[in-house]
Amino acid sequence: MNQEQSSSSHWTIVLAGGEGTRMQPLVHRWLGVNRPKQYCAFVGSRSLFQHTVDRAALVTDPGRIVAVVARDHRQEILTQLQGRTVGQVIYQPRNCETAAGVFLPLTYIHARAPEATVVIFPSDHFVHPEDRFLKAVRRVTEVAQRMPDRLVLLGIRPDQPEMEYGWILPGERLSSSVGEPVHGVDSFMEKPTLGQADDALRHGALWNTFVFAARAELLWQIGMRCFPDLMLRFEQLRRVIGQPQETDVLDAIYDGMPTYNLSTTLLQQAAGSAAVIELHDVLWSDWGQPARVAETLRRIGRTPAFPLECLDRPFAPEPLVGASPEPTVQP
Repeated sequence: MNQEQSSSSHWTIVLAGGEGTRMQPLVHRWLGVNRPKQYCAFVGSRSLFQHTVDRAALVTDPGRIVAVVARDHRQEILTQLQGRTVGQVIYQPRNCETAAGVFLPLTYIHARAPEATVVIFPSDHFVHPEDRFLKAVRRVTEVAQRMPDRLVLLGIRPDQPEMEYGWILPGERLSSSVGEPVHGVDSFMEKPTLGQADDALRHGALWNTFVFAARAELLWQIGMRCFPDLMLRFEQLRRVIGQPQETDVLDAIYDGMPTYNLSTTLLQQAAGSAAVIELHDVLWSDWGQPARVAETLRRIGRTPAFPLECLDRPFAPEPLVGASPEPTVQP
């Protein structure tokens, strides 16, 4: 990382360490290999990972983008990043759930710039149009910088009682400044029952996009409070970054690494330190299931890059009512 970067800069973490197991049957039927979904171009010519890196470069200086990927995907990443600049790629020894996936790259940022504002981008989400999405991400980042004691999430108004997503129940309004209002968070709910999701929908809850921003030091403190056993391991790594034993220590701390889901462990415990901003007029989807990919592309009137027979059920592109015949989706 560039030593000239100041501690007050914005940084971005791109999460790309998963295997995408629920999408593997579709990908294997399509490509004949078990490529993780984030490295696939389901529409256009760019993969989900490449889209995410390109978005991050419009929010943060490319030198302050940190991507976390699986060590086994090293060759894939080298291909995916051709023509793109990121500050650092961190190779995770193995997947140990989302808490480790976030705090591994955060360790490197915290060591360099503890007062930095960090934006988290999952690499397996679809958003359209991107300019509106990025405007909201910039707003989230600005609020996180202005409210250094808050972890600021981006939520979106649901259109159905989705049981596979995380939900955010907004609380009181915290800010009346220009821009989308900022609300506190009353509670988080992860993968609810149908009844719970329906109730949340009726009471104005939002889907959690898992895009959020916070000061690096705040995240570190919350992590120490929520899972000190995991954080003590990353403290060991933090002390040797840049030294010859760094790789050995990284391997050692992943031996028996505790696994925590960030949503169910950290967010639920840290609701009092969280805030949420609603994302408007953007189509957002977590592409964790083939049905979601098909439904999203149907809604924008696009045919997927993979043969339709790869899907488990029939697919017919059907543009949204009022949508233009040729919707703008970047290749």
